[in-house]
Amino acid sequence: MPLYEHTFLARQDVTAQQVTGLMNTYKTVIEENGGKIGKTEYWGLKSTAYKIKKNRRAHYAFFNIEAPYQAVLEMERQMRISTDILRFLTVRVDELEEKPSIQMRKQDDRDRDRGDRGDRGDRGPRPPRRDRDDRGFGGGGGFRDGGGEGRSFGAPRATGGEE
Repeated sequence: MPLYEHTFLARQDVTAQQVTGLMNTYKTVIEENGGKIGKTEYWGLKSTAYKIKKNRRAHYAFFNIEAPYQAVLEMERQMRISTDILRFLTVRVDELEEKPSIQMRKQDDRDRDRGDRGDRGDRGPRPPRRDRDDRGFGGGGGFRDGGGEGRSFGAPRATGGEE
């Protein structure tokens, strides 16, 4: 049987429990049509890259599917009808990954490594810090010296009638 990875995005105003209900609904559709769901993951409420149907955020869910093409087609048809589903993507793969997806691993790593930056090694000798005046900030020149508007840093200052 063909193998698929399927991800869908649900509206931001839907609760996490409702998303779990949607996941169970689509899991049932696949199983009724002769397939099976290997792994399901709820990735949580995340920001989208751009507005989708007036939503800036969405609930992300992921399935590993082993099912005939017709079962996947029926699930996608029902997702198109649903007003709670913003987007979905189904990709056929050669094999399913049994480990947690990269999204779930990112969350685990973030929880585990919070605060510990590890050994940063020897960064070598550092040059002494310079005073602010040496860096070119705040000392005669620039925007705060009463010069004309729209002047850039290196532009000569316009004076009276002399050229």
